[in-house]
Amino acid sequence: MARRTIQIDLNRVEGDLDFQLELEGNTVVDARCIGSLYRGFEQILVTRKPKDSLVITPRICGICGTAQLNAAVLALEQIGRIPVPPTAIRIRNLCLMAETVQSDLRQSFLFFTADFCHPKYSQRGFYETARAAFLPFKGSVHRGALEHSRHIVEIIALFGGQWPHSSYMLPGGVTAPANSRHIIDSLSILNKLTRWFEQDVIGTGLDNWLALASADDFFSWLAAKDAHSDSAIGLFSLIGRDIGLHRLGFGTPHMLSYGAYDDPDDAETPPPQRKHLFRAGFLDGDTGELKPFEQAEITEHVRYSWFQPYAGGRHPFQGQTIPDYQPHSDRYTWCKAPRYQNKVVQCGPLADALIDGEPLIRSLYQLEGGNAWLRQFARLRRTARLLQTMRTTLHQLAAHPDGPHMVSPVEKEIPDGEGFGLVTAARGALGHWVQITDGAISRYQVITPTAWNASPKDSEGRRGHWESSLIGLTVDDPDDPVEIGHIIRSHDPCLVCTVHLLDTGKRLTVWP
Repeated sequence: MARRTIQIDLNRVEGDLDFQLELEGNTVVDARCIGSLYRGFEQILVTRKPKDSLVITPRICGICGTAQLNAAVLALEQIGRIPVPPTAIRIRNLCLMAETVQSDLRQSFLFFTADFCHPKYSQRGFYETARAAFLPFKGSVHRGALEHSRHIVEIIALFGGQWPHSSYMLPGGVTAPANSRHIIDSLSILNKLTRWFEQDVIGTGLDNWLALASADDFFSWLAAKDAHSDSAIGLFSLIGRDIGLHRLGFGTPHMLSYGAYDDPDDAETPPPQRKHLFRAGFLDGDTGELKPFEQAEITEHVRYSWFQPYAGGRHPFQGQTIPDYQPHSDRYTWCKAPRYQNKVVQCGPLADALIDGEPLIRSLYQLEGGNAWLRQFARLRRTARLLQTMRTTLHQLAAHPDGPHMVSPVEKEIPDGEGFGLVTAARGALGHWVQITDGAISRYQVITPTAWNASPKDSEGRRGHWESSLIGLTVDDPDDPVEIGHIIRSHDPCLVCTVHLLDTGKRLTVWP
């Protein structure tokens, strides 16, 4: 059968993302994920003072700047052995949760569900219902997500002065305490969003929704009331499963999570030993075994990336990021290929929920595996958990009005040494690795969640997660492969944290 190569410029993602696919007939037999932007932040940071990273790294991304700042400050605190008071940890957690909630709602209802309104589905029974809910700028859920997601990040502005690109986290804490006005205003914002989420997104109360603990519970709940099936998550589930998303987009079975949100009750323990509210770990997809996470097991490969080559994989403390653009070679992307224990892994809300032991997600995973529908479903499930945890955090801040927000470091400057900061951003595992020599940054390496998911082949020729998730997929129309968009957008791609360098020429845009 003749092969055909198509180039896809995927829109409705954060940043520029291309795919080059080889098809036999209508079946994908090879895939190359092309990150067509070059970040360069690792080079920008070298030779600068360590605390400059707190101003520069939040600008890596306009969506997850709070997560970047958190990772940067944790790395410096590890080097300087700097303690952080519980109040500061709660403020950091609250702001990171707010950023994640905003991202999850926008990804779900501005980027993902818009595909249900694709003309491909115009003859399906759900089409007009989908348009009424999800059509960009006209659908009720789309408009609601636009309105309510923009307000939740005001919580970050209250505690951090601005969003995006905030710099309110410093080694030892945060720049301002949690006063009563900020807490009251934040609760008001949270209450308004929670009411909309309960009424329009899940069609029930948060407690009832989070009480669902198995696949049987969920499917019974979905069929029990019109308020459930007509809710945004009800429509998403019914439509997504109608078009077969629960049978697509599996990719690698290996899951990685760094753990989410430092536990303020364990504030005296320095990172990285400090406990998390949501646990870290590695789920071995071959054995089903959940193992402790070890950051020393991370490596990055560049065999198929446009960087100066080195053999095999390197840990970030030995890594380098030196551009070496070779457009006419077998190298094809600005993304490196991170690996954990020499395995291709995926990260994100599905991996986080499975590793943390979230019962509903685990039950659905055991039933059908890590498919595109469950990956997106896990993101909205997380939103409910975070809304509840944010409320608890605000009440804890109110209960400790005199808690210190900063422990001033003994030393004015960060000493020489090396450290890393690991956090869970909206899209998954985010890590910063920094080395300081003679008072200046001598090496800085960043591995973003999308780097894990969008990686190219590694030194052993193993495809990255996104690439493998497309192999064997049959597309109805190779000139408009909407199925590709379903699978890749379920991961919430983010490639905005870069400096534009490459134009691949002729492109095929996936609707709209």
